[in-house]
Amino acid sequence: METTPSLTADESRLVLLVRPLLPEFAAALAGRYRFVLAADADASAAAEARVLLVLGLAPVTAEHLARLPAVELVLGTSVGVDHVDLDVCRSRGLTVTNAGAAFADDSADYAVGLVVGVLRRVSAADAYVRRGRWAADGDYPLATKVSGKRVGIVGLGNIGSRVARRLAAFGCAVSYHSRSPKPSSPYTFVPSLLDLAADSDVLVLCCSLTEETKHMVDREVMESLGKDGVLINVGRGGLVDEPELVRCLQEGVLGGAGLDVFENEPAVPPELFGMDNALLSDHRAVTTPESFRGVLEVVTANLDAFFSGRPLVSPVQL
Repeated sequence: METTPSLTADESRLVLLVRPLLPEFAAALAGRYRFVLAADADASAAAEARVLLVLGLAPVTAEHLARLPAVELVLGTSVGVDHVDLDVCRSRGLTVTNAGAAFADDSADYAVGLVVGVLRRVSAADAYVRRGRWAADGDYPLATKVSGKRVGIVGLGNIGSRVARRLAAFGCAVSYHSRSPKPSSPYTFVPSLLDLAADSDVLVLCCSLTEETKHMVDREVMESLGKDGVLINVGRGGLVDEPELVRCLQEGVLGGAGLDVFENEPAVPPELFGMDNALLSDHRAVTTPESFRGVLEVVTANLDAFFSGRPLVSPVQL
């Protein structure tokens, strides 16, 4: 029977950190590896380390990697890896991992919450009641139903596929756009994002941010989605042309938006604050105690696999 090698924090298990470990991570991994902040690493550690662990969305630049000649693995804890200089990783033959499916259920749940929240104007109705306007002015204006809506999903990966299953249970007609069709998917593939928007009541962004997807949702896409259409973004803020989004909401070109992510976080376009048809949150779709435990499991599994010479559990295709 194959046994797992004993894991001790010896010199060969040195892991450099871009940011300090979360307390939960530090407690769970104590004694298994030797962790050193990259910024504090001496010349010997910087020359020796084979793994760089990236907490959250801390940037990993060409300059960072140039100081770490022995690094073979950039171990991420987020789903997207747009904060990592992937060109340098490709040129050096480095492996990059992400959080895998650790955040998928929470993100999908939250995306559905945003869909319901925007279409039914939950937040705006709550504010209406809290301001005493129900008694003074009567019922809040009617909002539209969720069930039966045509939903377009951009990116049918771990998160997008879960969003699709949840909204299909609402009786929604689900279509999707991605780099290529998913043969096993029961949903309709639409090769053009513009066509997907034109045929959707709700457009949900779940894809990664890359040079190809940056500002993929521009004014033309929002115009195609239409004056009653809703845009939901749980991917990355840079997927959307943010100034155009503000203008489209102001002008009534777009019906509403549910935004968990923004292009220059934590900065949010102030014009959105007064809009009842915009539901805003602070990049929290992925964060629950359960998802943090899931990320810890993925990180641990990747570290164990790397130092044992086994396949990594969540490699990213570069």
